[in-house]
Amino acid sequence: MLITHTLIALSIIALVLLQRGKGADAGAAFGAGASGTVFGARGSGSFFSRATAVLATAFFATSLTLAYLSSQHSTQSESLLETAPVVEEQAEEAPPLSDDLPATDMPELDPTDNEGALPALDAEPTGDSGSEQ
Repeated sequence: MLITHTLIALSIIALVLLQRGKGADAGAAFGAGASGTVFGARGSGSFFSRATAVLATAFFATSLTLAYLSSQHSTQSESLLETAPVVEEQAEEAPPLSDDLPATDMPELDPTDNEGALPALDAEPTGDSGSEQ
């Protein structure tokens, strides 16, 4: 049904693109000027118009049919995950941390090493400002 619906939609697109616009003879580039002999004395206008109307009606009918079919719920599950059995396993307990392992990966700082340390916030800034008088 879905394939039929798609083919009807593509056929409508093709028919609309092939029709001659009102007041513009764009179809003459595709040979629509000589279409009077192929499609009859009245030309391709009535044939394309009627075919478009028939396909539009069929498209409408297939749209309603697909909407109805999709609204019907089946009793069976559509997902494999919904039918899978639930398995509950106890997780192993994590071993306790030993005292010889560090709590973090960050290296510990030696408090006696003040080289390159930042001054305290309360301290006066020291250094040459270049404006000594």
